[in-house]
Amino acid sequence: MSIATPLTVDQVLESEHADVIRATLPLVGANIDTITGRFYARMFDARPALLRNLFNRGNQAQGAQQRALAASIATYASHLVDPNLPHPARLLSRIGHKHASLGITADQYAIVHEYLFAAIIEVLGADVVTPEVAAAWDRVYWMMADTLIDLERRLYEDAGVGAGQVFRRATVTTRVDDPSGVVVISVAADWPTVSSQHGGQYVSVGVTLPDGARQIRQYSVISAGDGALTFAVKPVAVGGGCPAGEVSNWIATCVRPGDLVDVSIPFGDLRTDDLGSAPAVLISAGIGVTPMNGILEHLVRLDAHCEVLVLHADRSSVTHPLRARQRQLVDALPNAVLELWYEDGEEQGAHRGRLDLAGIDLPKDASFFVCGNAGFVQAVDALLSGRGVDPSRVQCELFAPDEWLLGQS
Repeated sequence: MSIATPLTVDQVLESEHADVIRATLPLVGANIDTITGRFYARMFDARPALLRNLFNRGNQAQGAQQRALAASIATYASHLVDPNLPHPARLLSRIGHKHASLGITADQYAIVHEYLFAAIIEVLGADVVTPEVAAAWDRVYWMMADTLIDLERRLYEDAGVGAGQVFRRATVTTRVDDPSGVVVISVAADWPTVSSQHGGQYVSVGVTLPDGARQIRQYSVISAGDGALTFAVKPVAVGGGCPAGEVSNWIATCVRPGDLVDVSIPFGDLRTDDLGSAPAVLISAGIGVTPMNGILEHLVRLDAHCEVLVLHADRSSVTHPLRARQRQLVDALPNAVLELWYEDGEEQGAHRGRLDLAGIDLPKDASFFVCGNAGFVQAVDALLSGRGVDPSRVQCELFAPDEWLLGQS
């Protein structure tokens, strides 16, 4: 679900702690990747069930989760000692919604604290991490943690569930194999908030893999209502230094109608409550089309007459996920336009090459929604900035633990 107002971060670090953080931030920053790497190694050695049943093993293998934690802490600490830096509210909001989708509870922050601070001392040395330094960084950690704990508490309350009680045993009702290779799964269960779902949200799906591990991944909701949810899964092959997508590939290979899977209630902090009342621009690449189709489904349900501009980039029409449904949804909206870019091959009515805003008329006072990989999102952000679009009107979504790459405005 979406919170009505952006998360506020109004805590002020005590001056004595701020001086210590300011003095030690360069040293901690220079070693933060090593610190977080040791943190995860320590925690998983002591608590292997966390890696098997909660943390994404693929992200751990790539180091993506370590980099995300490191960048989040550094960003938060930097803002506390220099308020002129970008505000971390959006960063923390993204993290809080993802935590809520996973069912994270307040007690788990103490576990992270224990192993993180042991790693800091191990890497920097006890002679560097004096009681004064430890106290200052402890204060930063708990300020950040308390902000997230409070946000997650409110999300659980708004969803009408107990802390962490977000999963439901769902029955797979339909499976559709899209020509692009994406698999569209519909499930039914007794969710408390599905009927109020807005476009742009996601669910966590938990499955038990052949080695006995229960792994969880998050997928964008395409449509929701009357106790049913539909989401799309893209199989992920080995490549580019990344392992195969063990959960996505297992779902694509094994899941059939009648099967049972654990699915969370929807979460997500894209601000979509005002959809339909003003122009909207939806920009995506590859599997990033899924939250955009979710937004389009929502606009169709609203019978929205606002101006909607849909821009999508892909390698080709063959790899374009949910292409037919995207066209149907655009055609169902009276004031919607679809523009496509394909890098490979010719396609009638589509641009050749990568997405380019040259010659594209952007609606005045529109809300912009962007989804794709990190490189695409950053490139689009630069294009929109070059067109004079106010950053406050741009919202982005990534399918990786890289929230810190999106900026904090």
